[in-house]
Amino acid sequence: MATPTPDRRANPERSSEEPAEPDRKDLAAMIVPLGRALMAAELPVLRRHGLTMWGYVVLLALNEEPVRTQAALAESIGADKTRIIGVLDGLQQAGLITRAPDPADRRVHLLSLTAQGRRTRAAAQAGIQRQEERLLTQLAPDDRRGFLRGLQRLASMPPEDLVP
Repeated sequence: MATPTPDRRANPERSSEEPAEPDRKDLAAMIVPLGRALMAAELPVLRRHGLTMWGYVVLLALNEEPVRTQAALAESIGADKTRIIGVLDGLQQAGLITRAPDPADRRVHLLSLTAQGRRTRAAAQAGIQRQEERLLTQLAPDDRRGFLRGLQRLASMPPEDLVP
């Protein structure tokens, strides 16, 4: 019978200054370079659909919640509300979103996807996910499901829960 390897995290002698898993890179050190490479790989797909990265982020956000105020959208995607005006102008000129005054407060604009916006978002997302398949095939099926499940869970957490 094999002797179990002691769990360093359970070792009360370990100093709080020592990493719990010294042989593992920090999450950001692993995720940020991967995220940058994935974003770079997405750019040609987005260009084929006439989108910028911010435009695609807006279409994804409006797909999740069809009618939003500009301020709520900016907050949800982590963008400055004054900086996304140009992105919204471009999406509206391309016929991908509509901006209409809120009947309850005409100073506020409500945003929603048009039918063309839904089609463009779906086509761009399908193209991106086809590219991602090549990367995900590097993982065994069980590892792939676990990776995606864990990533979806972490990505859905509110930002205030990510920082102690």
